[in-house]
Amino acid sequence: MRKGVLEYCILSILNGEDKYASEILETLKDAKMLVVEGTIYPLLTRLKNAGLLNYRWEESTSGPPRKYYTLTEIGKSFLKELDRTWDELRLAVNSVTKEKSTSNE
Repeated sequence: MRKGVLEYCILSILNGEDKYASEILETLKDAKMLVVEGTIYPLLTRLKNAGLLNYRWEESTSGPPRKYYTLTEIGKSFLKELDRTWDELRLAVNSVTKEKSTSNE
C-alpha cells in the first residue's frame, strides 16, 4: 500500500513541474514522508519503464549534470485515475473511521 501511495505522491509532485530526484526527496521529506535515496531511484526507474515518466539531462552550475523527470501524457492520465481512486479511498476510510469513533462515544 505504501509503495502505491509513494508512486502517487511522486507523480503528483511532478504534475506541472519537472524536478530532479533530490527535489522530489526534499518535497517528500517536507511532507514528513521518510524516503531514502535507495528507495526513490528504483521507483523513478520503474515509473519511467512503465511509460509514466521521461527524463532529460541538464547541466548544473553547482555540480554534475542533473536528471530532470517529467510526466508523460500516459503519466498525466494515470495520475488523474489515481486522483479519483484516492478520493474514493479517502471517503471510504473516513466513513469507516468516523462510524467507529462515533460508536465508541
